[in-house]
Amino acid sequence: MNEAAVSSTTIALQARGLHASLGLGHDQRQVLQGVNLALAAGRWTSIVGPNGAGKSTLLRALAGVLPYQGDVLLHGGPVASLSSRERARALAWLAQSGAGDASADDLCVYDVVMLGRLPHQAWLAPPGPADHTAVERALRQTQAWDWQCRPLGGLSGGERQRVLLARLLAVEAGVMLMDEPLANLDPPHQADWISLVRDLVAQGKTVVSVLHEITLALMADQVVVMRQGRIVHAGPTRDAAAHRALESVFEQRIAIHALGQRWVALPQ
Repeated sequence: MNEAAVSSTTIALQARGLHASLGLGHDQRQVLQGVNLALAAGRWTSIVGPNGAGKSTLLRALAGVLPYQGDVLLHGGPVASLSSRERARALAWLAQSGAGDASADDLCVYDVVMLGRLPHQAWLAPPGPADHTAVERALRQTQAWDWQCRPLGGLSGGERQRVLLARLLAVEAGVMLMDEPLANLDPPHQADWISLVRDLVAQGKTVVSVLHEITLALMADQVVVMRQGRIVHAGPTRDAAAHRALESVFEQRIAIHALGQRWVALPQ
C-alpha cells in the first residue's frame, strides 16, 4: 500500500525508490523500477501479479538477500544500518521451495529448524532452553514434530516445505517474508498455513507473502498487485479497485467474484 493508505497505522516495512536487477554483465536486466511501498504492521499482505512481474525480486530485496538501490526501512530505520544478526532476528525470510537449501539435505529436521535460532545464540554457543522450546513449538505448529530425526533430504516436497516454514517460525521475528510458501502443499495444509498466518497476525506479527493462488491471496488483509517491476495497486483485499487491478494485470483472463464472505478468482 502507499504511505497515505497507512497514515493512521504503524508501518513495519517500507521501500522508497527501490531498484533491483538480476543477471550479470551484459545479461543484467533491471527488474524493480523505483518501487515505493509501505507495509502495515500486524497485517498479512499478499504480493501478486503475473510471471515476471518482480514479486520475488521485491521480496528478496526487502529481505536484504538481493542488492538494491534505494531505501528499505524497518520500523522507520534503515535496514542497511542493522548488523546481519540484528536483521536476522527482526526479519525472517522463507525462500522459494528448493532455493538454496540443498546443503541442508543431510541434516536432521530438528537441526534444520534449529538453524533459525542462530541469530539468538552467541558465537559457537550451544542451544539453550529457549532455543529448544522455540524449535519444538515451530515443528508442532507445522505438524512436522514426528519427523524431527529424519534427514531433510528424505522428505517429500510438501514435508520439506513445512520444515522450512518451521525454521522461519523458530526465528520468532516480528516481520516474516515468505516467497511461495504454499508450494508443494496440498489443500488441507494450505488451509493450515492460512490458519497459522492468522494466528501470527493476531499475535502482532507482520506477514508478507508472494502467492500464485489468487483466491488464497485474497484472504489476506492487504494485497499488492505488481506488473513489470512496478506497483499497480496496493490496499485492502476487499476493495473493488484491488479486484479491478488484478483482473487488469492478468489481461482480463480472470474475474474476481464474491462467494459468501470471501472473494474468489475464476478464469474468464
